[in-house]
Amino acid sequence: MFLQFCKWNTFAIIFTWMATESEAKHLNLKKLSFVGVLVSLGIVFGDIGTSPLYVMKAIVGARQETTELPLDEYIEGALSCIIWTLTLQTTLKYVIIALRADNKGEGGILALYSLVKKFPKPWLYLIAIIGAATLVADSVITPSLTVMSAIEGLKIFNPETPVVLITCGILFVVFAVQQFGTSFIGKFFGPVMVIWFLALGIFGALHISDHIEIFKSFNPYYAYQLITHSPSAIIILGAVFLCTTGAEALYSDLGHCGIKNIRVSWVFVKIMLILNYLGQGAWLLDHIDLVQSQNLNPFFAIMPELFILPGVILAAAAAVIASQAVITGAFTMFSEGMSINFWPNQKIDYPSGVKGQMYIPRINWGLLLMCIIVVLYFQESGKMEAAYGLTITITMLMTTVLLIFWLRRKRAHPLLIVLFACVYLFIELGFFSANVIKFFEGGWLTIVLGGFIAVCMYAWYNGRKIKNKFIKFVRFDKYVPVIKDMKLDETIPKYATNLAFLSRSKRDDEIEAKIIYSIIRKQPKRADHYFILNIVNQEDPYTFKYTVDEIVPGTIYRVNFLLGFKIDRRINDYFDDVLKDLMAGDVIPSRSSHPSLRAHDIPPDLKYVIIDNTYINDALLTVKEKLTLNIYNFVKYIGSDDFKAWGVSPHNVVVESAPLLDHDIAVKKIEQGSFNRSEN
Repeated sequence: MFLQFCKWNTFAIIFTWMATESEAKHLNLKKLSFVGVLVSLGIVFGDIGTSPLYVMKAIVGARQETTELPLDEYIEGALSCIIWTLTLQTTLKYVIIALRADNKGEGGILALYSLVKKFPKPWLYLIAIIGAATLVADSVITPSLTVMSAIEGLKIFNPETPVVLITCGILFVVFAVQQFGTSFIGKFFGPVMVIWFLALGIFGALHISDHIEIFKSFNPYYAYQLITHSPSAIIILGAVFLCTTGAEALYSDLGHCGIKNIRVSWVFVKIMLILNYLGQGAWLLDHIDLVQSQNLNPFFAIMPELFILPGVILAAAAAVIASQAVITGAFTMFSEGMSINFWPNQKIDYPSGVKGQMYIPRINWGLLLMCIIVVLYFQESGKMEAAYGLTITITMLMTTVLLIFWLRRKRAHPLLIVLFACVYLFIELGFFSANVIKFFEGGWLTIVLGGFIAVCMYAWYNGRKIKNKFIKFVRFDKYVPVIKDMKLDETIPKYATNLAFLSRSKRDDEIEAKIIYSIIRKQPKRADHYFILNIVNQEDPYTFKYTVDEIVPGTIYRVNFLLGFKIDRRINDYFDDVLKDLMAGDVIPSRSSHPSLRAHDIPPDLKYVIIDNTYINDALLTVKEKLTLNIYNFVKYIGSDDFKAWGVSPHNVVVESAPLLDHDIAVKKIEQGSFNRSEN
């Protein structure tokens, strides 16, 4: 009766969801609602929701190296560690505290950094870079581990199942469909995850009655006893930590669903997770030898035989959803990194026409390549677990450091800040110690990947600062008379009707000397209207507006695009809207300046000039700056050209380079000799 009740309620949820999906786009999912909770289950908890696939299996593997405790004490102690890790780490730190540290509703470590970067601590950006880079590394391990763990369930039917091949095939499909958008299959994420969590709770509850004393695990004393009385406690903690690895992704997805929906749905998720862990623990008390001898996964072993195949299929579906969540999170991470100068601009597509459904081609295929390498290298999910926890512990540590500064900014009581810092630095340093011992067992792979991303982010951030140090800014009004005279000089061929330059000047009265060089000296560029386009990054993630300053009436305009970090940088599309507004206001003509074209209502032509490189003499750089710029140039190659990243069509773009102007180079000037004039 209970199973039938759950079955009919599940169908009701699905039909309700499908009926309300057409209205979901018009709902504010950040307000508490049934749809919001359902979406949260589908988006936010995929990673942490699939942890029962491998956590108890890893704990059993850890016991093979620590047999000094009786089985019941070991299992009850491990379950107690899981319960209190989910309580202290996931519930208290992330669901209660971290979700309050939102940047206009957006979460994640880079959003948190935006809240605290004004502190006079120049090293905080390093904390954010390390945390973001290791979270990206986790985005490689999560799809690989969850999918492989699910597919390994087929070995119960056929021990010769080609798990590696099937896993690679599923991963390829998951990443390949990103370019087409996931809005359609996304409609079913919520209902599938509801079924998944109900299955977790039900199959776990079926075995709790086998050993009702398993409820002693709620007593934290058993966790304390396991940690203090087991010489191999550090190994056990490495396995226990896997139960909370999705907590950081939970914080990153705050902007998708809102704090209230996440908190309400977490109550349901946590209950189902604990029921499943307790059920696996109770079953293991009677079957530990069977698991160790046949290498069974207790997650599938607790299922009735009739439900094993549907369970494998459901686990594979949940693994795909968890993979989809971390892939989307990686896209969001890199998008935010671009807006705060941690990563080069790259082309971003929105295949579903939905703002949250972004797609970054190079990031997508790069993640797929790394996932395939990870699967082929480890071959088994059990070996992959060693690589899983290490990088995410680093991310959590970095988040804790930033949260300490956020609490200071919120003027929390100093004793509360000290208590928070002591508790979570102690917990997470303990988990880090438990995972770092697995460095040579596979953890090195994710450290290398995370380290590579971190070095690239560091070089891009500091390389930009080095280049900006050598960029000469000049007062614009000094060159206004020259440009006005050029406009009237018909001996200079007309270059364009509307001519646009991309600028990074912070002050309205200044402009890069290289732009002046391009207009006046490199090739005199006569135009009817000159536009200086500038992106001004905003703290509010969804700021989306522009301002126009008319520097010379009818000739020179500065356009400032005020964009939040969640807004993509498609300057071409935005500038088209600006031009339409200016034309509608009769500020600039709406038709071509050429009589033959104007007679047919042809709009005026537009050309962009992007000055890609500024030459910097090596004599002006230190060894560290040279190395940083070399890595910077490599990272720039990974990214897209500015006109591609900003959505500018290449047919009307001119890419130029410019020399470094007005900087003295500290070398000896060559001595002038005689000058012999020709007698002819």
